[in-house]
Amino acid sequence: MRIVLIHPNYHSGGAEIAGNWPPAWAAYLSGALRAAGYEDIRFIDAMTNDLSDEQLRALLAEEKPDLVGATAITPSIYKAERALRIAKDLHPDCVTVLGGIHATFMYQQVLSEAPWIDVIARGEGEAVIQNLAQTVAAGRWPEAARKIRGIAFAEGDRIVATPAEPPVEDLEKIVPDWDVLEWDKYIYIPTGTRVAIPNMARGCPFTCSFCSQWKFWRNYRVREPKKVVDEIEALVRDHDVGFFILADEEPTIHRKKFIEFCEELARRDLPVLWGINTRVTDILRDEEYLPLYRRAGLIHVSLGTEAAAQLKLDRFNKETTVAENKKAIELLRRHGIVAEAQFIVGLENETAETLEETYRMALDWKPDMANWAMYTPWPFSDLFQELGDKVEIFDYEKYNFVTPIIKPEALEREELLDRVMNNYRRFYMRKSFLEYPWIRNRKKRTYMLNCLKAFLKSGVQRTFYDLGRVGYWGPQSKASVDFGFDESRGQEALKPVESTAPGAADWRAVQDASRKRADAEATRTRKRREAAAAADAAMAMACGGGKQQLSDREMAGARSRSGVLPGPAE
Repeated sequence: MRIVLIHPNYHSGGAEIAGNWPPAWAAYLSGALRAAGYEDIRFIDAMTNDLSDEQLRALLAEEKPDLVGATAITPSIYKAERALRIAKDLHPDCVTVLGGIHATFMYQQVLSEAPWIDVIARGEGEAVIQNLAQTVAAGRWPEAARKIRGIAFAEGDRIVATPAEPPVEDLEKIVPDWDVLEWDKYIYIPTGTRVAIPNMARGCPFTCSFCSQWKFWRNYRVREPKKVVDEIEALVRDHDVGFFILADEEPTIHRKKFIEFCEELARRDLPVLWGINTRVTDILRDEEYLPLYRRAGLIHVSLGTEAAAQLKLDRFNKETTVAENKKAIELLRRHGIVAEAQFIVGLENETAETLEETYRMALDWKPDMANWAMYTPWPFSDLFQELGDKVEIFDYEKYNFVTPIIKPEALEREELLDRVMNNYRRFYMRKSFLEYPWIRNRKKRTYMLNCLKAFLKSGVQRTFYDLGRVGYWGPQSKASVDFGFDESRGQEALKPVESTAPGAADWRAVQDASRKRADAEATRTRKRREAAAAADAAMAMACGGGKQQLSDREMAGARSRSGVLPGPAE
């Protein structure tokens, strides 16, 4: 059976300015398929190769696929739908499947607006793709579709959602097929080396209302640190990887295993540098271990910080958070680790003053790098519903952290973009002339100068922050900026959903019930003012903005093989 996997060609000028990132999902699904005996697999990376629809059509025309799969985050959903439509037009008898976080939660809308997609894989994909492939290979699709767990599909004028496939408890059983990727094209500009995105854990033990990862993965599972390092060593040896970023949302949550991971990396002394996203509180917690983290090759930490507009709502919360952020950044820099501060901007109460305050914070905290991301409420989050009519844009292609989705009451979107660009210009101008060239540590100096090179390259090419597409060339051009919102999107009539098990039609229902129970228990243990401050701050936190910590009992309770902790689904 011939299987084709496609990574859709979506660009927004965000994280991609640092280089081309390998689509790890393809390696994991290809590995699962090969483990099930399916060897005839082709992966088309339309994003890295920047393939036009015509080029993708030409490549697919060469194929005779039985199964064509793609993935999508929210902003890439239309590109993924388009890629599968091309496949279906060329090969009407093939089965088209879409997975990823957006399709998992928004399957009703996806199947209603893109009827050429045969099936949605919901949640973790390895077991689902194996079972789907077996059904297709046996010639039992679509008759046996209802027997496959974790999918949604259209049946006549209704949509069927089957019960969820249980999460893979033992992550060591998942063997990614890294050979399926085009490694010579995945280059990380700051190091000039090949880059990989392995993971040490899936999910999160916490249930923050501003995050969707715990809903998607459902259970928190941690791999054995030695096995993760084995995988990284193989990537270095077999694919010449010189930099990696852990795919985990916050890999330092499980402190004990993260320390073991760093100790094993330091012991092996692999020629590789790496980075993570994590929380300010974890850096403060692990102050004594920062020298170890640096010896293990950790060179870049991106910290989730809060928006000035949100901090302004609670003076006490602001004062304590600012002090913590500043200290965490100072600790990282003291140990030779690049500290990147993430600011969320573009809330409804954003003003010129709050935007200026984020710049002043950046000067005061002295991070090596700063990033201003537009506030983006995921359409499948509770917060999206709570925002009500403040959400005016339903063109999900623009939900990319660089386009203003929420219009501030005191600013036009064009002025918001202009002021954010002014922050970038001033911050990196100072760094370019007054700091980066004079960093004493040669390795860090080279890294920072290459980061600057990536910024400059994307600026010249007008890809940074999607500036070329929207027509922004500086303050003089803000009046002519056009974000290109497609008002016709998100308006399709939805087919009704038939569920084959209680709660299957709405993935969120079971998850939210557990979240509410967990939140209620947590609330009883917090002081009233802390709960109020957390509620105010939750809206604006970036990834890594949470403050909860795993207890010693919870860390010790992880299962010996998979490190599973009870999650919202259990």
